[in-house]
This record gives sequence, structure tokens and C-alpha cells, in this order.
Amino acid sequence: MSNRQELPFLNEWFEQHGITEVECLVTDLTGILKGKIMPAGKYLNGGRPRLPDSLFIQTVTGGYPDDEDTQFWNPAERDMELLPDPNAVYLVPWAEDATAQIIHDCHYLTGEAVELSPRHVLKRVLSLYEARGWKPVVAPEVEFFLVKTNTDSDYPLEPPIGRCGRQESSRQSFSIDAVNEFDPLFEEMYDYCEAMDLNLDTLIHEEGAGQMEVNFEHGDPLTLADQVVIFKRTLRETALRHGMYGTFMAKPMAREPGSSMHLHQSLVDIKTGRNLFAGEEGQHSRLFHHFIGGMQRYLPASLPLLAPNVNSYRRLLRTENSGSAPVNVEWGMDNRTVGLRVPMAPPEATRIENRLAGADANPYLVMAASLACGYLGMLSQLESRPPMVGSAWSSGGKLPDDIGPALDMLRDCKPLADILGERFTNSYLAVKRAEHREYFQVISSWEREHLLLRV
Repeated sequence: MSNRQELPFLNEWFEQHGITEVECLVTDLTGILKGKIMPAGKYLNGGRPRLPDSLFIQTVTGGYPDDEDTQFWNPAERDMELLPDPNAVYLVPWAEDATAQIIHDCHYLTGEAVELSPRHVLKRVLSLYEARGWKPVVAPEVEFFLVKTNTDSDYPLEPPIGRCGRQESSRQSFSIDAVNEFDPLFEEMYDYCEAMDLNLDTLIHEEGAGQMEVNFEHGDPLTLADQVVIFKRTLRETALRHGMYGTFMAKPMAREPGSSMHLHQSLVDIKTGRNLFAGEEGQHSRLFHHFIGGMQRYLPASLPLLAPNVNSYRRLLRTENSGSAPVNVEWGMDNRTVGLRVPMAPPEATRIENRLAGADANPYLVMAASLACGYLGMLSQLESRPPMVGSAWSSGGKLPDDIGPALDMLRDCKPLADILGERFTNSYLAVKRAEHREYFQVISSWEREHLLLRV
């Protein structure tokens, strides 16, 4: 969309809300928001911020991969122009002055899209669906923990203190009273989300102490990926205003379950709106089975996009404190022990819940990877394995148990690279390998405790 096309809408919206300042946002590979802040008048008068494309090879610590890992990279660090998406314009409801936050697409000055942008990767996958007359519909479920403020990273995190003056000492799944302990925080969070028109559905208490889950209403994948990014920022800001941290780490506390980003997926015909996963007489369609077949074949290789950090694999490790995190890519009806759960639903609501992704993952890449796997299955007409009945914890296809082997699987999976983009895939691998190396330079408390005076 050109600047001339989107400015009339922005002019009207800025005037309606009295906007004086604009936060121009882009998400990097890790999901961190980057960008620039500009006066609203300058922004509306053609001021388009620029950023170097090297932000897409930046690690979570702010570093960069070694030179040998970026041989494919253009060292000139080309400028990108940020172009606003009129469908991704939100207020910053906690700002003192009227401020807009706008998610932008990245284009080089020559006009082509920046293929390393996670948002572009998702749009690339969605365009493949559109070309076949298909429209994916998704509904994300995002878990998070509220924890006491902790300024020393050497100390473990703890549950926060609620209105009663005490910490949670046991798990209180689905407890309304446990949610009510933090009513002031959640009331403000919902006020902020309402001001931004985020499509939140329900809020529940999850398995862990201080662990909650927010469900989004189903809709367009790109719109919902934008909204998850904005929600994460909103929750962290709201928690800080109430004297605690909100974290989306996959496994923030050793003795508590991890946090996921479950993704419900269905597929409709663009012309008719019919759910293409629903077959005749209540049966599942061939596309449904091929979609699952694709996820079973390719999700293990795409795991670095769904579990992007060293910490992510602590959630997926099967222990007494792992909760209901999946360890396989089996599927089953209304079965929470499988990685691919199919809820009981009428035909028009037939969907597949991908339970593998962690809350720490970039939502654009979670949706892009999951939909890419399903697309490959439908394209190649891959058959799904029979559904699991009963517990799947000790059976079924296993997943990589660490990010190193997972990155090797992604490197060796050409069909995924062809869909996501070879340059993007190489960049992502380089960034994650650099983070992995940096992690191994840190000596943990476990090593000091058990090795210092014993070996």
C-alpha cells in the first residue's frame, strides 16, 4: 500500500484521537519491538522512518552472528523504509500524551519487501493459501506468568503477592478466586485492550502459581499476530504499573509448568466461506487429514520457530513439573496429551489446535511455520497417522529436546526453507546459533553447586 493510499485514513484517525506522537514499530526475529518515535505532524507530512536491515540479524542480547555465519548477508546494512499498515494502528492507552503505535512493513528504497521481516514471512505464507482460494482462520491462546519484581537474575523468580497479602503456594487451575487476587491489574489490562480494540475472549488461571491464559477470538492470522505482539507489550506494561513483572518466558520457574501459545487453525473457502476441514456426514475432509499429515512431517523441523530459545526446551521436557506441554506430533480428538488436538465441535467449527509453540515465540513465525507445515501436507497429499486414543505421553513421534538438534533439522529441511524463504531461514539459523554459543559462555549455579568442589 502506498503512502498516498493510507494517509487519508491516518489523518482522520489522528485527528479523532488527538494524536501528538507516533511509535513506529517493527518486530525483529525474536519478537522484540524495534522502531522510532516521531511527532505526529512530521509523520503525517511524509516523514517515513528508516532503519537498517541488520536489525533482522540481531540476537536477543543485541549482538550479531559471527562473520562465517552470515556469508549470505549484505554487509552494507541497507536502509529500510517503514510503511504503516492501516489495519495495525493502535492507541498507546497508558501514555500521558495521545500517542499512536503503528506496526509497519519494511521495504527497501528500491521498493521490494524485506524478506527477513517476520511479518513479511507470514504474509508470504498467506499469499500461497490465497492463490489456491483458501483462507486460514486462527485463534491464539497465550499463557503468561505474573511474578514478583526481581532485579537480580541470579535469583529464581517467585509468584507475586495478591490482594490477600500472600503468595500462591499451590496450583489453582481455573480458580476464579486466584484470578481475583489480581483484579486491579486485570481490570486495567482489559481497559487498555478495549481502548486498542484487541479481540480478547477469555481470561483463566492456568496450572502454575501466578500463571494465566488469555484467549483471542478467531480471525485473520496477520491481524491476530499483530494483536498478540501488542498484547504482550500491554501486559508487561500493566504488570509494571502494579508492582510486578509479566513474563512470557516458556519456563520461568523450575517447579512450575511452562507457558504456551496454542494456535487453533481452520481453513475456509474464500468464495463460499465453507470450512474446508469439514467433510460429509460429520467426517473430517481429506484436506483436514493432509494438513495434519504435513504438520506431523514438518513440525519437528520447524520447532526452532515455535521454541526459539534455550529456555523453550525446558517447557517441552517431560517431567513432573511439565504440566500438559506436548512431547510429540500425534493427533487426537479432545486429547490434551497430543501435540495436535482436535476439539469436539460442529462441522463449521472444525479446527486443529497446535499445542507445541511456547509463549516466548514470535507470533508471526509461529503462525507462518504452522500454516507452512499444513500447506506442504495439503500440497503433497500427505496422510496423517491414526489418531491417538488415551495418553500419548510415552508414545508417538518425538521432538528435538534441545535447540542445537532442532536447528540442525531446520537447516536440513529444504521444503520449509522454500516456503519461508531461503535468506530468511539462513538468517534465523545464524541468529539462533549465535545465541546458543553465547548461552554456553555462561556458567550456571548448578555447575557451581555440583562441580566446584567435587570433580
